Formats: sequence, structure tokens, C-alpha cells
Amino acid sequence: MKYSIVFISLVLAFSSCVKEELPIPKHDPGDVITNSVNMGSTYKWQVYFSLKNNTVVGENLKTNWDLGFEPSSTGYRIILNSSKVMYAANTNQTDFGLVTDTTGFGINKKFDSPTGNMEYTAIGDWRLIPNQVYLIDRGYNELGTHQGFRKIVFQHVDENSYSIRFSQLNGSGETTLQVSKDSTYNFTFFSFSTSTTVLVEPPKEDWDIVFSQYLEELSTPYLVTGCLLNRYKTMAKADSITAFNSINYDFALSQLLSSNINVIGYDWKEYNFTTSSYQVFPNKIYIIQDQNGFYYKLHFIDFYSNSGIKGNPKFEFQRL
Repeated sequence: MKYSIVFISLVLAFSSCVKEELPIPKHDPGDVITNSVNMGSTYKWQVYFSLKNNTVVGENLKTNWDLGFEPSSTGYRIILNSSKVMYAANTNQTDFGLVTDTTGFGINKKFDSPTGNMEYTAIGDWRLIPNQVYLIDRGYNELGTHQGFRKIVFQHVDENSYSIRFSQLNGSGETTLQVSKDSTYNFTFFSFSTSTTVLVEPPKEDWDIVFSQYLEELSTPYLVTGCLLNRYKTMAKADSITAFNSINYDFALSQLLSSNINVIGYDWKEYNFTTSSYQVFPNKIYIIQDQNGFYYKLHFIDFYSNSGIKGNPKFEFQRL
């Protein structure tokens, strides 16, 4: 009897030390939302969209910028505006004045990886051999007009800024400029048209996806119109098997997502030569995890406005 009383006392004491298990709250998804953006029939606009707020948070003409400078304290990489079909080539020449034409450009030109991988930019690690002159093909505007060439030297970078020297190929308009870093944004953007830095993207924490043209690596570099991810802590995966209504939070958690910015890309639509119009594939579903860790599912349902104008992607999405 004495031992029984001791055993019961020990059980009660242990039980009082164990925290009561709390029920896990049910994960309630949001509503299915339909929205659209207007890129223009010539796709001249780059449009930034916030899934969290269900709104366009910024837009700019794709011709507003040429180069983007990595703004972190250790950043040195530089991107091209691929929506204009831009290329760059290292001339392997350090005498700025001797570079006066585009000889050899066609053989040596490169474009940025459409995945957004910063290890595969056209300009690359320009610090390895200082003061080399690069040729920049500024690409085309939305009407197909070529924007010309520039030559540029990336002179220096530190935790606060870059120093660049650039001009027309004949040397006119030569300018040396300090490009300040601001890590509020994915990049500090620069335009040869104004010879200044320009505000393009919204702050990196304010948006999730951007609708834009960009160069995709097909059998040859090809200008496509599509949707890209925010490079800042945003990931996604495409799913063409699972129905939109069947994708829930638990399913999203089980998926391996990618940070490649072109996961959504362009092939949720296809040009139909019989009807001379774009056909959208609603069965292509995209699972997106935003920078705050929230999951969404999204698919496209149209590429035309109510009045039949192309360049108006219409989509449904839901926070899971």
C-alpha cells in the first residue's frame, strides 16, 4: 500500500511538470482573387505586382534603364536590361580612346542568364582585370528601333558605390559617374540616355512578381513576354499535373521550390497561328513562396483585355 501511494504521487508530480498540448489552429486559405495588369500592346511597360496586397506597386517603361548595379556592401555584379535585348562584350582593351567601333562584338557578345543567376552575367567579374573597356549594345525600344552602342569602364567598387566611365563610341559625351548603393532595392539602375541613375523597381520588400519582356535562352536568345520573380527571397515551382483547386497549403509545403526568376516565365501562353492570337494554359499552376514565407498558387486565364487588346495578362491567385 505504501508503495502504491508513492507511485501515484510520482505520477501526479510528473504530470504536473508536462505542459498541456495546445491544438494547432486550422490553416485557413484566403479567397481566390482575379486581377490583371496592362503591359501595353507593344509590351513597353514593366509592371510590379504585390500578391499580399493584390495591387500593382510600380511600373516603368522598359526603355528607362540600361544597367543594374548590385547594391549590397560586397556587391560588384552588374546586369543588363534584357527586356531591350541587350548584350555586352569585353574588348580586352584597357585604352579607352582606342575603342571606337564594334569590331569583334558579334563574336564576343554575351547576355545575362534568364534564370537570374548572378554568376552568369554578360559583364561578369570585371574586377579580375581592371579598367578593361566593355561594349554595350543598348538593344531596342518597343517599336524595334535600335538604341545604339556605348563603351564603358567599370573603374572601382566599394561598400558604398561604383565608379564608371562611359561615352559614345566616338568618345563624345564622356562622363565619369559615382553610382551609389542602396540595399533597399535589388539594384541601383542606370540609364545611358540620361547619364544618371534612375528609379525603376519599387523597394525589394514591396513586390513579388514583375511582368516584363526578357531574353530567354531557347535555340537562340529570344525575346519573350512573361512574368519574373522578385530576386529577393522569392521562390516558385510550376505544376502542370495538379488541378488548381487541389493545391492546398500542405501540398505547397511538400514542394521543392526554385529561386530562378524565370520559373513562371513565358510559356503559360502560346501563339496560335490558326487564330492569330495567344492561347493561355490555365492548367499550368505556379506555387509561389514570398519573402515572408507565405504560399500562393497562381495561374493565368487570359492575355487580352476586355476589348481584345493583347499585353493584358489576367490571372487568378490564392494565398494558401
